Amino acid sequence: MLKIYNTLSKKKEIFVPINTGKINMYVCGVTVYDLCHIGHARTFIAFDVIIRYLRYIGYQVTYVRNITDIDDKIIKKSIEQNIKYSTLTKIMLNNMHKDFDDLNILRADFEPKATNHINDIINMIEILINKNYAYIANNGDVMFAVNKKLKYGILSRQNLNNLYTNNNQTNNIKNKIHPTDFVLWKKSKINEPNWSSPWGLGRPGWHIECSAMSHNKFGKHFDIHGGGIDLVFPHHENEIAQSTAAYETPYVNYWLHTGMVMLEKEKMSKSSNNFITIRNALKQFEPEILRYLLVSHHYRYPLYYTNQNIKLAELAIKKIYVALQNINVDDIHYTKNTIFKKNFTDAMNDDFNTPKACSILFKIIKEINRLDHINKSAADELRIELYSLSNILGIIKRKPRLFWKKNNHILYHKNNIAIIKLISERDCARKNKDWKTADVIRNKLLSMGVILEDNKNNTLWKYK
Repeated sequence: MLKIYNTLSKKKEIFVPINTGKINMYVCGVTVYDLCHIGHARTFIAFDVIIRYLRYIGYQVTYVRNITDIDDKIIKKSIEQNIKYSTLTKIMLNNMHKDFDDLNILRADFEPKATNHINDIINMIEILINKNYAYIANNGDVMFAVNKKLKYGILSRQNLNNLYTNNNQTNNIKNKIHPTDFVLWKKSKINEPNWSSPWGLGRPGWHIECSAMSHNKFGKHFDIHGGGIDLVFPHHENEIAQSTAAYETPYVNYWLHTGMVMLEKEKMSKSSNNFITIRNALKQFEPEILRYLLVSHHYRYPLYYTNQNIKLAELAIKKIYVALQNINVDDIHYTKNTIFKKNFTDAMNDDFNTPKACSILFKIIKEINRLDHINKSAADELRIELYSLSNILGIIKRKPRLFWKKNNHILYHKNNIAIIKLISERDCARKNKDWKTADVIRNKLLSMGVILEDNKNNTLWKYK
């Protein structure tokens, strides 16, 4: 039984789709004005795992991840680079796809762009105006009237009176009826990108884009909406307000939000210039390592991006690939039910508990190591199970035999070279009956996470 933590109710709930066996899921995508950073990777890997798992347990999932391709940051960056906004967004969208592909993030079923849905946005704004939920401000912008929504703050638990006081003190409110009113349609300035509308030339506000695009794909009411925790307020709160006002139906049943990535004890973000791009991270280590790092932490909680955590992720990925190195994965059909598979499913059914699911993988590896010299056939069956379950998490991007390959030449990781060299030195010490040196080398290998098995003719090794 699948349980999901719903930000709307602030508790885990048994998941019940609107239509049996089918799930419609919308995740707020990237504003394509610059390269994606690790915070983006965390969010979209989390939802990638969720989608993979939902499909694994039999759901037909339709996944929509939008692209914001017009906003203030895009306009500012295009002016700085002296290029058209559309040229900038095309370049950055291609970069996003390259980075996400490298991280084994599946493409969305639909990837709508805001600029392709201007008519949908205008139609929705007209509905809101006709129902007196929106008004034309003195400066020509179209605003949503927040105080008309009795349940405003239902997602973020914001109090409208407190918001009134805070915004009254900090915001320029001369064009608003209420200090918290937000823009649906922004009147364009000179030389800005613009579209025709009943209210003159302008462009959409940020919040209305997602409401209009999700409505275009799913209609008035759908199953799951996701995004980073920083989107709960105001973005997702405003989506709920304008969508329920326009269509007078529930908007979304389950709201899922990913925790922040912390760098140097602060939230990773471009606005504070505290970030590492995916591209720069992948210059330092393999994409499987970054993906494992992000998957091995629960999606709802903060994740600390540290060298120590990266090293732990590297060791974990190497252990998995070493355990898989002797199987052929070209044609795997694994249906056998084991206690490991059950425990993995139980973990994922508990609000997609990937840390616990990852721990199951290493219990499988431990059992593989135990069986290898007792029952090779049983060990190989577990290898296939390990591969299958790892793929649900998306952490095995390449076939095991290709993991160490680069540019069609086998390049073993420097640690493996060091390990093989130390084992060779230890073998020489053993032949010379220099047991003290042999023990020193064994202990050094143990500190590297390597255990040895001495046979009559050779020494086998594996990661703990």
